[in-house]
Amino acid sequence: MTSLSQTVQNRDVRQLGINPNHWYVVARSSEVTNKPINVVIWQQAMALYRDSAGKIHALEDRCPHRQVKLSHGQVVGNELECAYHGWRFNSAGECAAVPYLAENQKLPNCQIRHYPVKEQDGFIWLFPGDTEPSVEPLGLPEWEHLNYIATVSVINTQAHYSYLIENLMDMYHGHLHQDLQAWAEASLQDLDEDDHRVDAHYIAQSYYKIDKIWSISQLFFPAFRKLHPEPLDVSYVYPHWVSTLGQDFKIYCLLCPISETETKAYLIHFTSLNSFWRLHKLPVWFRRFIKDSLFGAAQKLLDGLVIQDVEMIEEEQQAYLQNPQRRNYELNRALVSVQRLMRSQVEQG
Repeated sequence: MTSLSQTVQNRDVRQLGINPNHWYVVARSSEVTNKPINVVIWQQAMALYRDSAGKIHALEDRCPHRQVKLSHGQVVGNELECAYHGWRFNSAGECAAVPYLAENQKLPNCQIRHYPVKEQDGFIWLFPGDTEPSVEPLGLPEWEHLNYIATVSVINTQAHYSYLIENLMDMYHGHLHQDLQAWAEASLQDLDEDDHRVDAHYIAQSYYKIDKIWSISQLFFPAFRKLHPEPLDVSYVYPHWVSTLGQDFKIYCLLCPISETETKAYLIHFTSLNSFWRLHKLPVWFRRFIKDSLFGAAQKLLDGLVIQDVEMIEEEQQAYLQNPQRRNYELNRALVSVQRLMRSQVEQG
């Protein structure tokens, strides 16, 4: 093992950075217009905007002239204009215009960093690494699929990203959520891991089985629910998280780590309509109407879960900051694998 490997493996997981050579989610597609916005991935600030053709771009969020934020400016054609003096920059980060440039002056040879970005599955994915991307963004095939109803909740927590991932991978914390939880009595059955992911396989007692038209009422009326066993699979596919409960529910958590004590993420919940074969025979336009009309149907449930989890995660972070040497007593072996993956990814990055 190299000295770097030893250093990383011995490093406190709560102080780990990230592997920048992955795609991270920085915004929903609907959040980005021709008015630039500021986003941050692990202490790197970017200005995110659409050009006149609607294409997404990401530039380092600073004007090299006076170091102010370009996200305070505006988009002019295909260029980003600084609010302070009106200097403009193209999508490659090159200075393209200075409004008061004299005839005998050349454009300043200053360049800011530009980042690879992709608009996919309703989100903006950004690659903060220094190399050319060799991986693809995590796919969300359910986003456009007509058989899935989506709900999105934003997680903003004053805590290191490791706390959020551990919370999501540890299905024993369902005790916290009580009436908001979709399952109970989780039991870890098996664990798989490699250099890129950890898959934890639980069996849980699910409250929902969406297999008949009337069964949709379970989502709104607790008295109609009946516990039954379902497989509950949760995966840390670095740097994101994926979960499947039986055949009815799929959840993603798309991460945007900001700093050692701040994390943003998008939690996307999908309810499956696969069991309703008659629905599949209806015209596509009508199925699209149903999908769009029911968007956000699980908002109250999802937001409630997020509020409860964030409170616990931030308490963990504060306890750590007050006494970093204090030991945790962990019984879920999935979290040991999760921490090992975090460390190995930082080493690779």
